[in-house]
Order: sequence, then structure tokens, then C-alpha cells
Amino acid sequence: MLSTVLKQVKSHPALIPLFIFIGGGATMSMLYLGRLALKNPDCSWDRKNNPEPWNKLGPNDQYKLFTVNMDYSKLKKDRPDF
Repeated sequence: MLSTVLKQVKSHPALIPLFIFIGGGATMSMLYLGRLALKNPDCSWDRKNNPEPWNKLGPNDQYKLFTVNMDYSKLKKDRPDF
């Protein structure tokens, strides 16, 4: 199958950007999915030792990928302990 793709690319060089962008998009989507699985507090991998990981987050922990005009170091705790 790979030899067929290489033959097509050699005979149609306009397909090269298509393969580059599709490969880059697939790579970025897998990296983002991995980041969501490992960094997001909504996802719990260890239910015995840490069943509710969102309760252990402090007010100045950043888990969002992108925030505009937000300084997490100046936030104060405004919620009860559980």
C-alpha cells in the first residue's frame, strides 16, 4: 500500500502538500488528545488513590490550554474544602 502511495506522489507532485497537511493535522489532534487525557482534571486514571482529582486543584493551578488576560498567581481560594 505504501508503494502505491509513493508511485502516486511521484507521478502527481501536487499531492505532497495534501499529505503534509493531513499528516500534520492528524499528529496535532493526537497530541491534543493526549494532553487532554493527561492534564485535564476531569479525567481520572487512578480511582482508588485519587477518585476526584478536581477537588485537589488549587485556585492558581492552570489546566486550560489557552486563556486571555488571566493571571493565575493572583487568584484566591473562594470555595470550601471537601
